[in-house]
Amino acid sequence: MKTKAIRLYGKNDIRLEEFELPEMQEDEILAQIVSDSICMSSYKAAIQGSDHKRVPNDVDKNPIILGHEFCGKILKVGKKWEGQFEEGQKFSVQPAIAHKDNPYAAPGYSFNYIGGGATHVIIPNVIMEEGALLPYEGDSYFYGSLAEPMSTIIGAFRANYHHVKPGSYEHEMGVKPGGNMAILAGVGPMGLGAIDYALHNERKPKLLVVTDINEQRLARAASIYTVEDAAKNGVELIYVNTSTPDKGVDYMMGLTDGKGYDDVFVFAPVKPVVEMGNQIMGYDACMNFFAGPTDQSFSANFNFYDVHYSNHHIVGTSGGNTEDLKIALDMMGKGLINPIAMITHVGGLDSAPETTLNLPNIPGGKKLVYTNIEMDMVAINDFREKGKTDPLFANLADIVEKNNGLWSAEAEKYLLANSKPI
Repeated sequence: MKTKAIRLYGKNDIRLEEFELPEMQEDEILAQIVSDSICMSSYKAAIQGSDHKRVPNDVDKNPIILGHEFCGKILKVGKKWEGQFEEGQKFSVQPAIAHKDNPYAAPGYSFNYIGGGATHVIIPNVIMEEGALLPYEGDSYFYGSLAEPMSTIIGAFRANYHHVKPGSYEHEMGVKPGGNMAILAGVGPMGLGAIDYALHNERKPKLLVVTDINEQRLARAASIYTVEDAAKNGVELIYVNTSTPDKGVDYMMGLTDGKGYDDVFVFAPVKPVVEMGNQIMGYDACMNFFAGPTDQSFSANFNFYDVHYSNHHIVGTSGGNTEDLKIALDMMGKGLINPIAMITHVGGLDSAPETTLNLPNIPGGKKLVYTNIEMDMVAINDFREKGKTDPLFANLADIVEKNNGLWSAEAEKYLLANSKPI
Protein backbone atom coordinates (compact mmCIF):
# COMPACT_ATOMS: atom_id res chain seq x y z
CA MET A 1 0.00 0.00 0.00
CA LYS A 2 1.17 3.51 -0.76
CA THR A 3 1.24 6.19 1.89
CA LYS A 4 1.80 9.91 1.90
CA ALA A 5 3.82 11.20 4.81
CA ILE A 6 6.00 14.01 6.06
CA ARG A 7 9.50 12.62 6.44
CA LEU A 8 12.51 14.08 8.22
CA TYR A 9 15.84 13.83 6.38
CA GLY A 10 17.92 16.13 8.56
CA LYS A 11 17.99 19.55 10.16
CA ASN A 12 15.11 21.69 8.82
CA ASP A 13 14.56 19.15 6.05
CA ILE A 14 10.96 17.86 6.06
CA ARG A 15 9.49 16.49 2.84
CA LEU A 16 5.94 15.49 1.99
CA GLU A 17 6.35 12.32 -0.07
CA GLU A 18 4.42 9.37 -1.43
CA PHE A 19 6.06 5.98 -1.08
CA GLU A 20 5.27 2.29 -0.78
CA LEU A 21 4.88 0.73 2.64
CA PRO A 22 6.53 -2.67 3.09
CA GLU A 23 4.31 -5.73 3.10
CA MET A 24 2.69 -6.14 6.50
CA GLN A 25 4.08 -9.06 8.53
CA GLU A 26 2.13 -11.45 10.76
CA ASP A 27 3.26 -9.60 13.89
CA GLU A 28 2.31 -6.13 12.58
CA ILE A 29 -0.79 -4.02 11.98
CA LEU A 30 -1.74 -1.87 9.00
CA ALA A 31 -3.54 1.33 9.96
CA GLN A 32 -4.86 4.61 8.64
CA ILE A 33 -3.95 7.77 10.52
CA VAL A 34 -6.77 10.32 10.65
CA SER A 35 -5.49 13.09 12.92
CA ASP A 36 -2.17 14.24 14.33
CA SER A 37 -1.49 17.17 16.63
CA ILE A 38 1.82 18.95 16.04
CA CYS A 39 3.94 19.10 19.17
CA MET A 40 6.80 21.45 20.00
CA SER A 41 8.85 18.28 20.45
CA SER A 42 8.42 17.59 16.73
CA TYR A 43 9.76 21.08 16.00
CA LYS A 44 12.78 20.34 18.18
CA ALA A 45 13.40 17.08 16.32
CA ALA A 46 13.04 18.87 12.99
CA ILE A 47 15.57 21.58 13.75
CA GLN A 48 18.05 19.27 15.49
CA GLY A 49 17.88 16.36 13.06
CA SER A 50 20.21 13.52 14.01
CA ASP A 51 21.51 15.57 16.96
CA HIS A 52 18.18 14.87 18.66
CA LYS A 53 18.40 11.93 21.06
CA ARG A 54 15.42 10.16 19.53
CA VAL A 55 16.33 10.68 15.85
CA PRO A 56 18.60 8.03 14.25
CA ASN A 57 22.05 9.04 12.99
CA ASP A 58 21.28 7.76 9.48
CA VAL A 59 18.09 9.76 9.05
CA ASP A 60 19.53 11.35 5.89
CA LYS A 61 19.49 7.91 4.22
CA ASN A 62 16.54 6.35 6.10
CA PRO A 63 14.09 9.16 6.81
CA ILE A 64 11.59 8.89 9.65
CA ILE A 65 7.91 9.89 9.70
CA LEU A 66 7.33 12.85 12.01
CA GLY A 67 4.38 13.18 14.39
CA HIS A 68 3.60 11.38 17.64
CA GLU A 69 0.22 12.73 18.78
CA PHE A 70 -1.95 10.70 16.46
CA CYS A 71 -5.17 8.78 16.26
CA GLY A 72 -6.47 6.48 13.56
CA LYS A 73 -8.21 3.24 12.73
CA ILE A 74 -6.96 -0.27 12.15
CA LEU A 75 -7.25 -1.60 8.59
CA LYS A 76 -5.65 -5.04 8.89
CA VAL A 77 -4.48 -7.14 11.83
CA GLY A 78 -1.53 -9.52 11.64
CA LYS A 79 -2.11 -13.11 12.75
CA LYS A 80 -0.19 -12.62 16.02
CA TRP A 81 -2.60 -9.94 17.20
CA GLU A 82 -5.89 -11.41 16.00
CA GLY A 83 -8.38 -11.55 18.84
CA GLN A 84 -6.72 -8.63 20.63
CA PHE A 85 -7.34 -6.01 17.95
CA GLU A 86 -9.81 -5.84 15.07
CA GLU A 87 -10.33 -4.07 11.79
CA GLY A 88 -12.10 -0.72 12.08
CA GLN A 89 -11.03 -0.21 15.67
CA LYS A 90 -9.89 3.29 16.63
CA PHE A 91 -6.57 3.61 18.42
CA SER A 92 -4.06 5.91 20.00
CA VAL A 93 -0.36 5.16 20.54
CA GLN A 94 1.96 5.74 23.48
CA PRO A 95 5.09 7.02 21.70
CA ALA A 96 7.54 6.83 24.61
CA ILE A 97 7.92 3.06 24.44
CA ALA A 98 11.23 2.88 26.40
CA HIS A 99 12.36 -0.19 24.48
CA LYS A 100 15.17 -2.17 26.11
CA ASP A 101 17.39 -1.98 23.02
CA ASN A 102 16.84 1.75 22.53
CA PRO A 103 15.24 3.72 25.38
CA TYR A 104 14.90 6.77 23.13
CA ALA A 105 13.03 5.01 20.30
CA ALA A 106 9.61 6.51 19.65
CA PRO A 107 7.08 6.75 16.82
CA GLY A 108 7.34 10.19 15.29
CA TYR A 109 11.08 10.32 15.87
CA SER A 110 12.72 6.99 15.19
CA PHE A 111 10.67 4.84 12.81
CA ASN A 112 10.52 4.70 9.02
CA TYR A 113 6.97 3.43 8.64
CA ILE A 114 5.02 4.74 11.63
CA GLY A 115 4.39 8.32 12.64
CA GLY A 116 1.47 10.70 12.94
CA GLY A 117 2.20 12.71 9.81
CA ALA A 118 1.04 10.04 7.39
CA THR A 119 -2.05 8.71 5.67
CA HIS A 120 -1.21 5.04 6.35
CA VAL A 121 1.36 3.31 8.55
CA ILE A 122 2.68 -0.08 9.57
CA ILE A 123 2.58 -0.54 13.34
CA PRO A 124 5.61 -2.74 14.08
CA ASN A 125 5.86 -5.61 16.50
CA VAL A 126 8.06 -3.62 18.89
CA ILE A 127 5.22 -1.15 19.47
CA MET A 128 2.78 -3.99 20.01
CA GLU A 129 5.05 -5.89 22.38
CA GLU A 130 5.42 -2.81 24.58
CA GLY A 131 1.63 -2.55 24.89
CA ALA A 132 1.79 0.91 23.32
CA LEU A 133 -1.17 0.46 20.94
CA LEU A 134 -4.23 1.51 22.93
CA PRO A 135 -7.86 1.11 21.83
CA TYR A 136 -9.76 4.39 21.74
CA GLU A 137 -13.54 4.47 22.09
CA GLY A 138 -14.27 8.13 21.37
CA ASP A 139 -16.43 9.31 18.49
CA SER A 140 -13.92 11.95 17.32
CA TYR A 141 -10.35 11.35 16.24
CA PHE A 142 -8.97 14.65 17.48
CA TYR A 143 -9.54 13.63 21.10
CA GLY A 144 -7.31 10.62 20.46
CA SER A 145 -4.62 12.99 19.22
CA LEU A 146 -4.92 15.05 22.40
CA ALA A 147 -4.60 12.00 24.65
CA GLU A 148 -0.80 11.94 24.31
CA PRO A 149 -0.23 15.57 25.32
CA MET A 150 -2.70 15.11 28.16
CA SER A 151 -0.77 12.03 29.27
CA THR A 152 2.40 14.12 29.63
CA ILE A 153 0.51 16.48 31.93
CA ILE A 154 -0.88 13.60 33.96
CA GLY A 155 2.63 12.17 34.20
CA ALA A 156 3.92 15.50 35.49
CA PHE A 157 1.25 15.66 38.19
CA ARG A 158 2.05 12.10 39.23
CA ALA A 159 5.82 12.73 39.25
CA ASN A 160 5.72 15.51 41.85
CA TYR A 161 6.32 14.28 45.38
CA HIS A 162 6.20 15.35 49.02
CA HIS A 163 7.35 14.00 52.37
CA VAL A 164 4.75 11.93 54.17
CA LYS A 165 5.56 13.89 57.36
CA PRO A 166 8.41 16.14 58.57
CA GLY A 167 11.51 14.14 59.43
CA SER A 168 10.30 11.14 57.42
CA TYR A 169 12.28 9.64 54.58
CA GLU A 170 9.11 8.39 52.96
CA HIS A 171 7.68 10.27 50.01
CA GLU A 172 4.16 10.35 48.65
CA MET A 173 3.96 10.60 44.89
CA GLY A 174 1.67 13.13 43.25
CA VAL A 175 0.62 16.72 43.82
CA LYS A 176 -0.58 17.66 47.30
CA PRO A 177 -4.37 17.33 47.68
CA GLY A 178 -5.86 20.53 49.05
CA GLY A 179 -2.59 22.37 48.62
CA ASN A 180 -1.51 25.53 46.84
CA MET A 181 -0.56 25.08 43.18
CA ALA A 182 0.97 27.51 40.67
CA ILE A 183 1.07 26.94 36.92
CA LEU A 184 3.55 29.46 35.51
CA ALA A 185 3.43 30.57 31.87
CA GLY A 186 0.34 28.42 31.97
CA VAL A 187 -2.09 29.47 29.25
CA GLY A 188 -0.38 27.94 26.25
CA PRO A 189 -1.81 24.67 24.89
CA MET A 190 -0.15 22.46 27.50
CA GLY A 191 -0.89 24.89 30.30
CA LEU A 192 -4.58 24.81 29.38
CA GLY A 193 -4.50 21.04 29.64
CA ALA A 194 -2.85 21.33 33.04
CA ILE A 195 -5.58 23.68 34.27
CA ASP A 196 -8.22 21.24 33.08
CA TYR A 197 -6.54 18.32 34.83
CA ALA A 198 -5.86 20.28 38.03
CA LEU A 199 -9.55 21.15 38.31
CA HIS A 200 -10.89 17.68 37.57
CA ASN A 201 -8.49 15.03 38.86
CA GLU A 202 -8.88 13.39 42.25
CA ARG A 203 -5.99 15.29 43.87
CA LYS A 204 -7.28 18.84 43.43
CA PRO A 205 -5.47 21.83 44.93
CA LYS A 206 -7.28 24.25 47.23
CA LEU A 207 -5.73 27.22 45.43
CA LEU A 208 -4.70 27.27 41.77
CA VAL A 209 -2.85 30.34 40.46
CA VAL A 210 -2.19 30.52 36.72
CA THR A 211 0.21 33.10 35.32
CA ASP A 212 1.20 34.49 31.93
CA ILE A 213 2.31 37.80 30.45
CA ASN A 214 -0.21 37.85 27.60
CA GLU A 215 -3.54 39.36 28.63
CA GLN A 216 -5.37 38.05 25.57
CA ARG A 217 -4.30 34.47 26.24
CA LEU A 218 -5.18 34.83 29.92
CA ALA A 219 -8.63 36.10 28.99
CA ARG A 220 -9.19 33.16 26.65
CA ALA A 221 -8.17 30.70 29.37
CA ALA A 222 -10.46 32.42 31.88
CA SER A 223 -13.39 32.19 29.46
CA ILE A 224 -12.90 28.44 29.08
CA TYR A 225 -11.89 27.44 32.61
CA THR A 226 -13.88 29.94 34.60
CA VAL A 227 -13.39 30.98 38.20
CA GLU A 228 -17.03 30.05 38.86
CA ASP A 229 -16.69 26.51 37.49
CA ALA A 230 -13.48 26.00 39.44
CA ALA A 231 -15.25 27.02 42.64
CA LYS A 232 -17.90 24.36 41.97
CA ASN A 233 -15.05 21.85 42.01
CA GLY A 234 -13.74 23.22 45.31
CA VAL A 235 -10.81 25.13 43.81
CA GLU A 236 -10.06 28.84 44.11
CA LEU A 237 -8.76 29.75 40.66
CA ILE A 238 -6.85 33.00 40.09
CA TYR A 239 -5.35 34.23 36.82
CA VAL A 240 -2.40 36.63 37.13
CA ASN A 241 -0.66 38.73 34.50
CA THR A 242 2.94 38.87 35.77
CA SER A 243 4.13 41.35 33.12
CA THR A 244 4.15 44.24 35.62
CA PRO A 245 6.39 44.60 38.72
CA ASP A 246 3.42 44.76 41.10
CA LYS A 247 2.44 41.20 40.09
CA GLY A 248 5.76 39.61 40.96
CA VAL A 249 6.93 37.23 43.69
CA ASP A 250 5.55 39.30 46.59
CA TYR A 251 2.09 39.38 44.99
CA MET A 252 2.18 35.65 44.29
CA MET A 253 3.21 34.90 47.87
CA GLY A 254 0.47 37.20 49.18
CA LEU A 255 -2.15 35.03 47.50
CA THR A 256 -1.06 32.21 49.83
CA ASP A 257 -0.82 34.40 52.96
CA GLY A 258 2.95 34.00 52.76
CA LYS A 259 2.94 30.21 52.95
CA GLY A 260 4.03 29.63 49.35
CA TYR A 261 3.04 26.94 46.92
CA ASP A 262 3.19 23.19 47.44
CA ASP A 263 3.36 22.40 43.72
CA VAL A 264 4.83 24.68 41.07
CA PHE A 265 4.74 23.86 37.36
CA VAL A 266 6.93 25.76 34.92
CA PHE A 267 5.58 25.67 31.37
CA ALA A 268 8.16 27.86 29.62
CA PRO A 269 11.96 27.46 29.52
CA VAL A 270 12.50 31.09 30.54
CA LYS A 271 15.00 31.97 33.26
CA PRO A 272 12.85 34.54 35.12
CA VAL A 273 9.90 32.14 35.11
CA VAL A 274 11.99 29.33 36.57
CA GLU A 275 13.40 31.67 39.21
CA MET A 276 9.96 32.96 40.17
CA GLY A 277 8.88 29.36 40.55
CA ASN A 278 11.77 28.74 42.92
CA GLN A 279 11.06 31.84 44.97
CA ILE A 280 7.37 31.07 45.57
CA MET A 281 7.89 27.52 46.82
CA GLY A 282 6.62 26.74 50.31
CA TYR A 283 7.93 24.19 52.80
CA ASP A 284 8.37 20.70 51.28
CA ALA A 285 7.37 22.11 47.90
CA CYS A 286 8.05 20.42 44.58
CA MET A 287 8.73 22.30 41.36
CA ASN A 288 8.19 20.52 38.05
CA PHE A 289 10.21 21.92 35.14
CA PHE A 290 7.84 20.79 32.42
CA ALA A 291 9.08 22.91 29.52
CA GLY A 292 11.90 21.29 27.55
CA PRO A 293 14.51 23.81 26.35
CA THR A 294 16.35 23.54 23.03
CA ASP A 295 19.39 25.27 24.55
CA GLN A 296 21.53 22.51 26.06
CA SER A 297 23.20 25.02 28.38
CA PHE A 298 19.93 26.50 29.71
CA SER A 299 20.20 27.25 33.42
CA ALA A 300 18.63 29.39 36.12
CA ASN A 301 19.39 30.31 39.72
CA PHE A 302 18.02 28.00 42.38
CA ASN A 303 18.16 28.65 46.11
CA PHE A 304 20.00 25.74 47.71
CA TYR A 305 19.63 27.20 51.19
CA ASP A 306 15.94 26.37 50.83
CA VAL A 307 16.76 22.96 49.40
CA HIS A 308 18.56 22.24 52.66
CA TYR A 309 16.32 23.96 55.20
CA SER A 310 12.90 24.04 53.53
CA ASN A 311 12.97 20.67 51.78
CA HIS A 312 12.57 22.16 48.32
CA HIS A 313 12.85 19.67 45.49
CA ILE A 314 12.65 19.78 41.73
CA VAL A 315 11.69 17.27 39.05
CA GLY A 316 11.62 17.38 35.28
CA THR A 317 9.25 15.25 33.24
CA SER A 318 9.24 14.58 29.54
CA GLY A 319 6.29 12.62 28.23
CA GLY A 320 3.95 10.29 30.04
CA ASN A 321 3.95 6.52 30.31
CA THR A 322 1.35 4.06 29.08
CA GLU A 323 -0.58 4.24 32.36
CA ASP A 324 -0.79 8.02 32.01
CA LEU A 325 -2.18 7.64 28.49
CA LYS A 326 -4.76 5.14 29.72
CA ILE A 327 -5.83 7.61 32.42
CA ALA A 328 -6.15 10.36 29.80
CA LEU A 329 -8.26 8.21 27.49
CA ASP A 330 -10.44 7.04 30.38
CA MET A 331 -11.03 10.54 31.75
CA MET A 332 -11.83 11.92 28.31
CA GLY A 333 -14.18 9.00 27.66
CA LYS A 334 -16.02 9.75 30.91
CA GLY A 335 -16.16 13.47 30.18
CA LEU A 336 -14.05 14.35 33.23
CA ILE A 337 -11.51 16.31 31.18
CA ASN A 338 -11.98 18.02 27.85
CA PRO A 339 -8.70 19.26 26.34
CA ILE A 340 -10.44 20.70 23.29
CA ALA A 341 -9.30 24.21 24.25
CA MET A 342 -5.76 23.24 23.26
CA ILE A 343 -6.67 23.35 19.55
CA THR A 344 -6.49 26.75 17.85
CA HIS A 345 -5.53 25.81 14.26
CA VAL A 346 -6.61 23.10 11.81
CA GLY A 347 -4.98 22.03 8.53
CA GLY A 348 -4.25 19.19 6.14
CA LEU A 349 -1.17 17.02 5.73
CA ASP A 350 0.26 19.37 3.11
CA SER A 351 0.41 22.13 5.73
CA ALA A 352 2.36 20.05 8.25
CA PRO A 353 6.00 20.59 7.07
CA GLU A 354 5.87 24.38 7.09
CA THR A 355 3.79 24.47 10.27
CA THR A 356 6.24 22.21 12.09
CA LEU A 357 9.30 24.22 11.07
CA ASN A 358 7.64 27.53 12.01
CA LEU A 359 5.79 26.34 15.10
CA PRO A 360 7.33 28.80 17.62
CA ASN A 361 6.37 31.72 15.39
CA ILE A 362 2.72 30.75 14.96
CA PRO A 363 0.61 32.15 17.80
CA GLY A 364 -2.07 30.14 19.53
CA GLY A 365 -2.24 26.60 20.78
CA LYS A 366 -2.23 23.17 19.19
CA LYS A 367 -2.09 22.84 15.42
CA LEU A 368 -4.30 19.88 14.45
CA VAL A 369 -3.57 18.06 11.20
CA TYR A 370 -6.06 15.85 9.39
CA THR A 371 -3.69 13.66 7.44
CA ASN A 372 -5.93 12.57 4.58
CA ILE A 373 -6.92 16.02 3.36
CA GLU A 374 -5.34 19.04 1.67
CA MET A 375 -5.80 22.34 3.51
CA ASP A 376 -3.72 25.27 4.67
CA MET A 377 -3.16 25.53 8.40
CA VAL A 378 -5.88 27.98 9.43
CA ALA A 379 -6.63 29.55 12.81
CA ILE A 380 -10.13 28.74 14.03
CA ASN A 381 -10.58 32.46 14.71
CA ASP A 382 -10.01 33.11 10.99
CA PHE A 383 -12.71 30.74 9.73
CA ARG A 384 -15.31 33.50 9.42
CA GLU A 385 -13.02 35.75 7.37
CA LYS A 386 -12.00 32.90 5.04
CA GLY A 387 -15.66 31.96 4.80
CA LYS A 388 -16.35 35.14 2.86
CA THR A 389 -14.82 33.46 -0.20
CA ASP A 390 -14.92 29.76 0.75
CA PRO A 391 -18.19 28.04 1.81
CA LEU A 392 -16.24 25.30 3.61
CA PHE A 393 -14.92 27.81 6.15
CA ALA A 394 -18.23 29.67 6.36
CA ASN A 395 -19.92 26.46 7.49
CA LEU A 396 -17.04 25.59 9.84
CA ALA A 397 -17.33 29.06 11.38
CA ASP A 398 -21.04 28.47 12.04
CA ILE A 399 -20.25 25.15 13.71
CA VAL A 400 -17.44 26.35 15.99
CA GLU A 401 -19.34 29.48 17.02
CA LYS A 402 -22.06 27.23 18.42
CA ASN A 403 -19.35 25.66 20.59
CA ASN A 404 -17.86 28.78 22.22
CA GLY A 405 -15.41 29.18 19.35
CA LEU A 406 -13.90 25.74 19.94
CA TRP A 407 -13.28 22.78 17.65
CA SER A 408 -15.80 19.97 18.00
CA ALA A 409 -16.92 16.53 16.87
CA GLU A 410 -19.41 18.19 14.52
CA ALA A 411 -16.67 20.33 12.99
CA GLU A 412 -14.42 17.32 12.46
CA LYS A 413 -17.18 15.32 10.82
CA TYR A 414 -18.06 18.18 8.48
CA LEU A 415 -14.42 18.84 7.53
CA LEU A 416 -13.68 15.19 6.75
CA ALA A 417 -16.82 14.89 4.61
CA ASN A 418 -16.34 18.10 2.63
CA SER A 419 -12.62 18.80 2.27
CA LYS A 420 -10.32 17.87 -0.61
CA PRO A 421 -8.58 14.47 -0.22
CA ILE A 422 -4.81 14.61 -0.42
